[in-house]
Amino acid sequence: MKKTLLLLLLSLFTISSSLEAQRKSKDKKKENSEAKTSKAKTPKYSDFINKDTKTDEGLFKVHFDKDKFIYEIPKSYLGKEMLLVTRLRDIPAGLGGGYVNAGSKINTQVVVWEKYKNKVLLKVKSYNAVANDSLPIFKSVEANNLEPIIYSFDIKTQNSDSTAVLVDVTKFFSSDVKAISGLSSRFRKTYKVKRLDADRSFVSSIKSYPENVEVVQNFTFDADAPPSNRNTNTITMRVNQSMILLPENPMMPRISDKRVGYFSLENVDYSSEALKADEKRYIKRWRLEPKDVEAYNRGELVEPKKQIVYYLDPATPEKLRKYIKQGVDDWAKVFETAGFKNAIIAKMPPTKEEDPEFSMEDARYSSIRYVASTTRNATGPSVADPRSGEILESDIIWYHNHLRSYRNRYLLETGAANPSARTLDTPAEDIGEMMRMVISHEVGHALGLPHNMAASYAYPVDSLRSGSFTQKYGIAATIMDYARYNYVAQPGDKDVRFVRQLGPYDHYAINWGYRVVPNANTPEDEVKTLDTWIEDKADNPIYRFGGQRFDPSAQTEGIGNDQVKASTYGVKNLKIVAKNLPSWTSDQTNNYQDLSELYGELLSVWGRYSGHVVGNIGGVFEYNKKPSQSGNVYVPVTKAKQKESMAWLQANVFKTQNWLLDKDILNKIEETGYTDKLASYQNRFLGTLLNYRTLNRMIEAEVIQDEFYAASDMVKDLRKGIFSETNATKNVDLQRRTLQKSFIEKMKNLMDNEESKNNDISSIVRGELEALKNQVNTASKRAVNTITKYHYKDCYAKINEILNPKK
Repeated sequence: MKKTLLLLLLSLFTISSSLEAQRKSKDKKKENSEAKTSKAKTPKYSDFINKDTKTDEGLFKVHFDKDKFIYEIPKSYLGKEMLLVTRLRDIPAGLGGGYVNAGSKINTQVVVWEKYKNKVLLKVKSYNAVANDSLPIFKSVEANNLEPIIYSFDIKTQNSDSTAVLVDVTKFFSSDVKAISGLSSRFRKTYKVKRLDADRSFVSSIKSYPENVEVVQNFTFDADAPPSNRNTNTITMRVNQSMILLPENPMMPRISDKRVGYFSLENVDYSSEALKADEKRYIKRWRLEPKDVEAYNRGELVEPKKQIVYYLDPATPEKLRKYIKQGVDDWAKVFETAGFKNAIIAKMPPTKEEDPEFSMEDARYSSIRYVASTTRNATGPSVADPRSGEILESDIIWYHNHLRSYRNRYLLETGAANPSARTLDTPAEDIGEMMRMVISHEVGHALGLPHNMAASYAYPVDSLRSGSFTQKYGIAATIMDYARYNYVAQPGDKDVRFVRQLGPYDHYAINWGYRVVPNANTPEDEVKTLDTWIEDKADNPIYRFGGQRFDPSAQTEGIGNDQVKASTYGVKNLKIVAKNLPSWTSDQTNNYQDLSELYGELLSVWGRYSGHVVGNIGGVFEYNKKPSQSGNVYVPVTKAKQKESMAWLQANVFKTQNWLLDKDILNKIEETGYTDKLASYQNRFLGTLLNYRTLNRMIEAEVIQDEFYAASDMVKDLRKGIFSETNATKNVDLQRRTLQKSFIEKMKNLMDNEESKNNDISSIVRGELEALKNQVNTASKRAVNTITKYHYKDCYAKINEILNPKK
């Protein structure tokens, strides 16, 4: 029995040992197999790049195969700063209410590609806060400005010599990544965007150039309220992503000064010795450096090391090319003021035979695009290095239909005094001159110059009627003002220039921004010299820079230094144009389409002239100065000029303008709505005058002005003028009845305004409404016709409700 049991135990042990040996053998084989499999699955370069792969050489190698885009990023570029620019390439009709254009820049951000373990991170680097990296505070700036990660990419493999890593960027560029999206949160809310449809969204192309990579994305969103094609519930757009390598050595910045107009960028410098972080603002400009520094310092004209070159779009109609080229080349003479010759030029791009690698998408080349679009606009955007303000490239956009706007304005604003404008077929040379000046204006933006609306205020109004003056100086001191046409010149004035041109301010601003200051090694070293250049010309209005807001001398579309006088001339001319509009349009074309279009624009022109005068009331001139200069920065418009402006408005705006309601035009172009259009302008001007900010400026003028136009007097004058019919037994016409109701409504808005309740405005409104209540009550008892009587009683009831609101 014992023997049998022993044999049984030995047998079980042998079987167990055998099974264990078999298990270990299997485990070993499995490990070897897994090791071989693992080794076999390690990605190789050839797994991604093969004979079927298309490769584009450039800043990065871009590989494309089977709908996959792969970047081969040299390790030497990891950590290098690059500029990522997001632009709208193609957009649906009506996006942004028509105020957003294809080519618009949506976002600009500095990015770096950074390796972390087995990933590459794309991070945004901010220059809003900076410090010298040699100072202890630099660590705190870094710690308190952690760079956000836009995206994390898996490293697929390396190239054969391990000098570059491969990452798949397909998902990044085909997904709805908010940091690079062309659709803002505002648009998403407005158009009720639900999601990006992945099946209808894709990367259209990725091209690599020596200094940049260009990506075109096709995105389709599901949206409940798209801007156009509403029944599709769809928004489709094309977005362009430009990634540009920033210069290894940044240009020395130039400190901005608000006395000279330049686009600028701002950062907070924690390296400052001041007792707070120092806010610094630098202008945007091209890097122009003289080839021969010694000759330049002697005052000789010297060519720059790198010329600014604009290439014309091959799609530009041949008959227009010379005007576009002239619009660019005109700036070459301006740059001579800053000591540079041949600084800027326009060219046709090389042909494929001349340069097969040339592309308008290449960030090394600036261009003027001619876009086949019904949009009436032109833009002059540029891309600048946020570290220094250096403009790196620019793509000016001209939209095909923009010339129609200029033709219409030319006819309306100069037709009374300018025979060549009295036609729909504007002479080709005139159209070309207009286009040339629009391009010059947009080039000015691309050179760093913003609008300078104060420049048109530099010239006396009557000088604009002089042929010798306007031919020499133009109609404004700069091309950067919106002084498009000379609407002041009267019939019979001889040899007057009607179209704007570059002026003395342009030479001054380019010299200030681009002239090299000798022996200056830091931006701060330049300031004393730059200040001298400004202060030497500070008393001359030709060299003044002014932005829009409350300043009546810096208004859009105005010309001359007296708005009342200029607008009087302008309206006088418009009345001549209005009488002749049918003979210059519908009589020639045998249809009313152009008459209708031009009549609508004629109302707009009258509205602009009127708005210039409105700006005087409650207006404050702004003269930017440093403490070393004499005089005040803010100077209210004189009482006499404000009262003169009020009288002008009563006669030319608030009194019914029957010349704008010409039945020989209106009964040809629309069945109704013309009185509403006129009323909308009158309502707008009332809103400007009876506005909290306007009234508050007038109230505060009491503190700084010895003789001022009191807010209470202004509202009283306005009331008396608008309700002048109440002083006589007289009917109130339709236009005036609408205007009078609008006055009461605007007064109600002021009464309800929370800001108005704690100052004199509420007192003024209440007092004037009390007076008006008695005024219309008395007038209703002697009204001539029924509608006038009903109107006064309605006004009485509305005023009573405002003064005695129901609890």
